[in-house]
Order: sequence, then structure tokens, then C-alpha cells
Amino acid sequence: MQEVLGKCCGSRYSLIFYEIEGKEICEVFFDWKGIVHHEFVPRGQMVNKQLYWEILARLRNAVRKKRPELWENQTWMLHHDNAPAHASLLTRSYLAKHQTSVVPHPPYSPDLAPADFFVFPKLKTTLKGRLFQTIEEIQENAIREPRAITESAFQEAFQQWNKRWARCIASRGTTLKGTVLKML
Repeated sequence: MQEVLGKCCGSRYSLIFYEIEGKEICEVFFDWKGIVHHEFVPRGQMVNKQLYWEILARLRNAVRKKRPELWENQTWMLHHDNAPAHASLLTRSYLAKHQTSVVPHPPYSPDLAPADFFVFPKLKTTLKGRLFQTIEEIQENAIREPRAITESAFQEAFQQWNKRWARCIASRGTTLKGTVLKML
């Protein structure tokens, strides 16, 4: 599995900005070339299984348009964590129906999530301490920063991910922080 992670896998993360009236959530999907799809969750709504199903449908369209070679040979894979919306029967059925391969994510393993070890530290550096006056300003900055990450930086992140997986496998399921994983 390790050799394919660096070329055709997409990972996802949520950016959450808190403000006086509530929070703004942006779902972002990226792969080794950069951002594939992003969208803002409607105000006041949480990412439940139905909304995630709808987001996945739009993601499939984005992959088809932005990564046609991976779409045609069905080598684009999805990586997401084990949040209830991601692990729901509705989501699993949708992904199986559309023959979307999913890279497993062991529970409690942020060291194996590119968003946690790569994207979030970059975003924290650029967005930390900044105040935004409007929802539009939040949305503009929430996606501008990830788009500014270079393709070579995304490629390096996926190479790191391969190395992290290799270390986890070599240690028979022990994460980088020492917790034993149950690999399925």
C-alpha cells in the first residue's frame, strides 16, 4: 500500500473558524498535487452522514475534472479519519457503490494523517492570531492559505506519509507516538 500513497491518494480535513455568531467549517480534500475540492458547510449545520455523502458526490466530480487520468483508471483513493460521518453505513455504501478505494486510518493516529502533520502546522503559522471581520474574509483566507502550498510541498508531505506508514508497519502497528494499533 505504501508505494501508492504518494501518487494517487486524497486526504481530507476540516478547517473550523470560531466567531461571535458561531463557526465556519470548510471541508478540504487534497492529494499529492494540491487541493482537489473544498466547500464551506452551510452555517449552523454539522457534518453528518447525509451532508458528507453529498460532499463526496461533489468530490467525485472534482476528481473526474481535475485528475482525469486517475479517474479513468480508478486509482484515486480517499483517506479520511474515523469520524462518525465517515464511518457510517451510508458513506461506506456510497464509496463501495462507486468503487472508491479508502486508505484505512487507525484510530487515535494523527501521526498518520497528512492534514495533522503537514497542513495544520502550515495553516497555524499563517493564520494564528489573525482576526477577521466578516464571514467572507474568513472564507477567503481559509482557502487562500491551503492553495498557496506548492505542489512540491504536497509531494513531500505524501512522501513523509509513506515513511510514516512504513515505520508503523515495520513496528507491527505501533504508531510514531508508541500506541499499539489494531490494523484490519
